[in-house]
Amino acid sequence: MAGRIRDVDIALVRERSPIDSVVGDYVQLRNAGGGNLKGLCPFHDEKSPSFNVTPERGMYFCFGCQAGGDVIKFVEEIDHLSFTEAVERLAQRAGIQLQYEQGGYVPKRDHGERARLVEAHKVAAEFYMERLVAPDAAPGRKFLSERGFERADAEIFGVGYSPNEWEGLTRHLLARGFTADEIVKGGLAKEGRRGPMDRFRGRLMWPIRDATGDVIGFGARKLLDSDDGPKYLNTPESPLYKKSQVLYGIDLAKREISKRLQAVIVEGYTDVMACHLSGVPTAVATCGTAFGEEHIKVLRRFLLDQAEFRGEVIFTFDGDEAGQKAALRAFADEQKFVTQTYVAVQADGLDPCDLRVKQGDAAVRDLIASREPLFQFAIRSTIRRYDLRSNEGKIAALDAAAPIVAGIKDVGLRKRYAIDLDRWLGFMDERFVMQRIAEVGNAQAGRPQRAPRQAPVDPHVRVEAELIKLAVQRPALLGPRFDTLEPDAFTAPDHVAVHKIIVAAGGMDRAGHGGREWVDALLAEAPDEAARGLITRFAVDPIRAESHVEERYGSAMLAAIEAVAVDRAIAQAKSRMQRLNPVDEQAEYNRLFGELVALEQQRRVLRERAAGS
Repeated sequence: MAGRIRDVDIALVRERSPIDSVVGDYVQLRNAGGGNLKGLCPFHDEKSPSFNVTPERGMYFCFGCQAGGDVIKFVEEIDHLSFTEAVERLAQRAGIQLQYEQGGYVPKRDHGERARLVEAHKVAAEFYMERLVAPDAAPGRKFLSERGFERADAEIFGVGYSPNEWEGLTRHLLARGFTADEIVKGGLAKEGRRGPMDRFRGRLMWPIRDATGDVIGFGARKLLDSDDGPKYLNTPESPLYKKSQVLYGIDLAKREISKRLQAVIVEGYTDVMACHLSGVPTAVATCGTAFGEEHIKVLRRFLLDQAEFRGEVIFTFDGDEAGQKAALRAFADEQKFVTQTYVAVQADGLDPCDLRVKQGDAAVRDLIASREPLFQFAIRSTIRRYDLRSNEGKIAALDAAAPIVAGIKDVGLRKRYAIDLDRWLGFMDERFVMQRIAEVGNAQAGRPQRAPRQAPVDPHVRVEAELIKLAVQRPALLGPRFDTLEPDAFTAPDHVAVHKIIVAAGGMDRAGHGGREWVDALLAEAPDEAARGLITRFAVDPIRAESHVEERYGSAMLAAIEAVAVDRAIAQAKSRMQRLNPVDEQAEYNRLFGELVALEQQRRVLRERAAGS
């Protein structure tokens, strides 16, 4: 068994794995100011971005679901890996050869399961690509050629050929040091009576990659008449491959999706190829399953769709009845996007691949440009099934389309489509149509519940939070004054806990200018996972002040906290004076009075400093 990875190697992996670059393989990040980046959380479903990344300190934190940590923790959570597997994956990404404390260098066969399966798929993809030029792969080359794809196009997408042999790939992988158990577990082979045998034989092969570019499965197209299997055969569910979460082409499309704020959903591997080669590089496809909620989550992280409705998701479907049904299924999930959603259907029923062959690249681009809003498509496809020449047909069409319109969450958009529906049906009675839709909506959903109102945050607690953030992120702005604060200067339990950790770590004197080393020191002092989560949160949460006034802001926050302590001392002095007899205890009374005057003066100074922020 592999020994423990050396601490120095773990530190090197962190250093050479910029968190913004690693997270950027999964999430589209945008500048949030103050050196922070923001995006949609990959760990929970959200409408607006609350996932923050701070490259300076190498940390991430989601203020929605409280997930947070460093770059290794992110890879652990996003890919469901152990700590060791996450370090190994990042090391491979950064080109670092790890050393293990018990036994020195550990060869690849001892590495984590996921890394081994990814490596096996990489070797398999190379094997299939090499076999595409073999004589027995002629049917595969013919298939590609008939669909307008050249050898260079196949290389871009890594298309290959699985030889029509029982153990061609299996023997190759065994010779490369992979075990039979690994080959079967990854879905590259299946158990036969005499051991593992190739899952894919005599088929054209498309490697399916995740967003980082790792091959995690394959899509295989039937070529031979002797093959009694399905037309398309995909990798089965495995530790790497979850079909409900996979989008073919996402590795090639993600940058353009983020840049153009557009994603095009097509139905097959050749359609993705045709779109990319025709100048639509935002195309992706599902892999043997219907487009669903998990696919939406993947896309939203790259679209970074928000309430501005700037981006667009375009579904392309065949023009036949099955394609229209697929589009209507997509409608059910439409409002899980916070963006504009469209349908592009070729009138003659051609998919993007066939369209490119028959009419050229420009026709594919024109198809995408001719998109129709999904709501409009869903409504018009529904009423098209009815005879609108009769009142009975119109009423039936209205009742069929009303649930679609009633389900539109945006009130303004719902009203506009109600008006359109009236016009398309020919009633010319908007009030009647809207009433019918409202009745359906009330029957479907009932009265919406009002969201509970959040209690306002105590201003003093907010000041405490800002001071704690400065102590974690910009300790040099606070200096020794922070270390003189008493523990009771903080009232919120989270702030008390973090202050205690800061003191235990040596305070501002040890913190220096902060950065990753200071955060690591705080994490080392944290007594448990909850405390480490607090440190991570305060390391990532943006400071309210602009960078050019941070120094003044730090002084102001300190003054505000110190003023509260002075307020407490003033209250105590007044309370003691009230219990004294000014005549019989004149000396003590005068002393307290002088102390009270000095405290009042100190409070004025502190309040002025606090107001100077």
